[in-house]
Amino acid sequence: MQALAKAHAPTAATPERRREAEADWLLVQRVQAGEVACFDQLVHNYRERIWGVIYHLTANREDAADLAQDTFIRAFQSINRFQGQSAFFTWLYRIAVNTTLNHLQKAKLRRFFSLEKIRDEEPVANLLDQLADPSNASDRAACLSELQLKLNEAMQKLSIKHRTVVTLFEIDGLSHEEIAEITGTSVGTVRSRLHYAKQLLQAELQSYLSA
Repeated sequence: MQALAKAHAPTAATPERRREAEADWLLVQRVQAGEVACFDQLVHNYRERIWGVIYHLTANREDAADLAQDTFIRAFQSINRFQGQSAFFTWLYRIAVNTTLNHLQKAKLRRFFSLEKIRDEEPVANLLDQLADPSNASDRAACLSELQLKLNEAMQKLSIKHRTVVTLFEIDGLSHEEIAEITGTSVGTVRSRLHYAKQLLQAELQSYLSA
């Protein structure tokens, strides 16, 4: 049985990610110099990705919208403390994740892993390819509802820390190194948490996994 697949997203070392980081840093410097309108471009660049990662941790659209707004407010308030040691998006994701985890811990919400766009989006689609045989479209559609319930139940058994790394890795396609920066842990810890989480999910969903 294969492990759950990770999307082939660009890592921090790729030219694309480096160009992104350099462009962001220029915008940040302009904001820090008083051109606060430049922050709107940073919001535009990342609002969908920030909303997405929060939504997959909360499974609540209103909460995701509110927490995403809180994330950008906190980022703007702290922008002068950002010195470019890491990529801006990593710094922003860390704020988003911490904001969301604080919310979940305080509210003690039940958290769900969303498959809402499973058939249309990468890297989410890669996960379903490991959970159900995609060769028969009708069978795939028929099992989606039950699969959603079973996966939700399995995800609820994960701690918030394990749920976070699964979301960032499987849903948002981040690298181990990026997740380590965002969560303030080591790469080894990220890998360990992913390994444990995937083992539990695969055990819980054994009957759905492709041979």
